[in-house]
Amino acid sequence: MSSDEEGGTMMDNRHAGGSYEELVRREIRRWEWQLHKPPHVLERASKSVQSSLNRRIPERVHNSITAAVKSIVHTALFSAEYLPKSKPFFGATLAQSDERADEILDRYKKWAAAEGAGTGAGGILLGMVDFPLLLGIKMKFLFELAQAYGYPTKALHERLFILNTFQLAFSSPEKKAALLKVIKDWPVHEQVLVSASNYEEHIDWRQLQQEYRDTIDFRKLLQLVPGVGAIIGAWANYGLLEELGNTGKNCYRLRRLHVPDTN
Repeated sequence: MSSDEEGGTMMDNRHAGGSYEELVRREIRRWEWQLHKPPHVLERASKSVQSSLNRRIPERVHNSITAAVKSIVHTALFSAEYLPKSKPFFGATLAQSDERADEILDRYKKWAAAEGAGTGAGGILLGMVDFPLLLGIKMKFLFELAQAYGYPTKALHERLFILNTFQLAFSSPEKKAALLKVIKDWPVHEQVLVSASNYEEHIDWRQLQQEYRDTIDFRKLLQLVPGVGAIIGAWANYGLLEELGNTGKNCYRLRRLHVPDTN
């Protein structure tokens, strides 16, 4: 079977049993249910251990990591470094945008896995370098993802949406409900955004980096184990991009389907 025939068959299967939009709405409802699930015992125990460890980390280390996160996010918000070379995918159906998003995600998962394997094989020093490298890969992915759904990333409000999507993907269960509400009410939220000159004052950089680290800590710490760092690094980075891709796709699907918050 040719690639065109395979693609057509896949698209037919995705439409079976109702319109594509109806299928997507059901997928979004399942995704939201997962977001609202209370943390299980292992997650609560892990959070407790991480909180205890964080209290033992010197303040200068916290400040250094916070500065790194702030620098990368600031670059994403206020510079052209992450702007994709391709143009926004205007006029596409939701199915076409989803298909392009899957292609982009597949490419970035492979890139992240290769980067994780390389830094994981290098021991602790290169393992520490992996933190900003992976964060940069995630930002580049989100910029390309936005354009796959027809949203131009030159606009500040689109970059702020990217930041909220990123936070939703890598935040504690307690924070997800509020972040999801921002995503679902984005047309309203967008109208009251503060100017670019003072938006930074409203970002809790310490909380942003802490939530992000707590979400990825366990997998990334395993990457530093001698002898298995390369394997763990590739596995961890691939999985983290998978999670980000799932969250990002559904955030942009919500916008395309104009699903408001009803809670």
